[in-house]
Amino acid sequence: MKMMLVGAGAVGESIMKVLKWRDPSHKWLEYGLICDYDEARAKEIADTLDEPDYFQAAKADATSKEELIGLIRQYEIDFVMDAAPPFASNIIFDAAYETGANYGSMGTWSVPMEHPAYGLGIENSYTEPMTRYNFDRHEKWKERGNMAVICMGIDPGVVNVFAKYAAVELFDELTEVHVKDGGNLTIPGADPDDITFGFNVWTVLDEVMNPNVEYDEERGGFIVEKPFAGKEVFQMPDGVGTNTLVKVEHEETVTMPRYLGEYGLKRATFKISLDENLITALKVLDHLGLRSLHPVQVGDVSVVPRDVVAACAPQPKDIGDEMTGRMLVGVHCIGKKNGDKKEYFIYQPFDNQASMKRWHSQAVTAQTGFGAALSIELIGRGIWKESGVYSPEYFDPMPYMELMKETGFEYRILAM
Repeated sequence: MKMMLVGAGAVGESIMKVLKWRDPSHKWLEYGLICDYDEARAKEIADTLDEPDYFQAAKADATSKEELIGLIRQYEIDFVMDAAPPFASNIIFDAAYETGANYGSMGTWSVPMEHPAYGLGIENSYTEPMTRYNFDRHEKWKERGNMAVICMGIDPGVVNVFAKYAAVELFDELTEVHVKDGGNLTIPGADPDDITFGFNVWTVLDEVMNPNVEYDEERGGFIVEKPFAGKEVFQMPDGVGTNTLVKVEHEETVTMPRYLGEYGLKRATFKISLDENLITALKVLDHLGLRSLHPVQVGDVSVVPRDVVAACAPQPKDIGDEMTGRMLVGVHCIGKKNGDKKEYFIYQPFDNQASMKRWHSQAVTAQTGFGAALSIELIGRGIWKESGVYSPEYFDPMPYMELMKETGFEYRILAM
């Protein structure tokens, strides 16, 4: 497999480190081209990998399909991994299709209406709902013989595999899946007013502030609510402790009903623990119009407000050494086995200090990159092989779960 990584952020760096570790002799990863709008950043990652014959860097504008197509053809790429900000995802997806390359991503682009209706029906609040652009092109990809696997990080990604595992191994009927994303990461001695995004700023601004979506078959399908709805207190295991979670827009609530309906799924939600400082900051940015994509004139310069926020906010790649604690991401699964109601929490814990020591990346980004890298390995080794557009729940979960054990990317199953 000759791979092109589009997006040299902290998660992209984590992906490449894991891939190099997993295939040191290049049996299935023959070559890696690391691309970014900031060529110096792409070169920084390539230099860190220290194999110039196998890992190289190039400048790429992820919003230019023609430029991406040119690079794919020039370097004879057959797999494109999208680690760019979400607004470029459809362009990268199309560039891969037009060149006959396979494609992977960790998320999708969505466009909410300026005045969402909320309530029943995702189409009443979104002009482009998450995953629709990709799944609407499933037949085209299938006819061409290409494979696209979207949503391959930790969540979505690993949690989707956990849900499929629960459906086929733990239950006769899986009726509910609730993704829980939390942890107890702290920065000792930090200013109590500090604001930490912890992940790609663009992604946070979208998925947290967009109308959130849950799936509830009994209520008619997709239910859309305002940001920060569904507040819940959940006791995380492994000493992580109590997390206060809220709903945000996330692809699992769309992909799980698509693939797990045949196992009885009737409800799916996604909730995440957010720092109160971040919530306040996001509300202020939103009300001031600073998450807007529409340029504004400032003197003689036209600027996109969101670009300014993304440039000024602390970058995930620069945060990590000082943090202690764990990320903990999992799925709370509810269903029936032998006629009895059963509940399990399947989760993946990731310690920040261990992550910094092993991967030199903070836990939030390293956990996501590790999850994506294992999916890429399954694609590279031909274990995930299909024509069309899919997310991880489509595939047999066991190869992924076995790979988690082999690599020490641990998971645990807690009966509740």
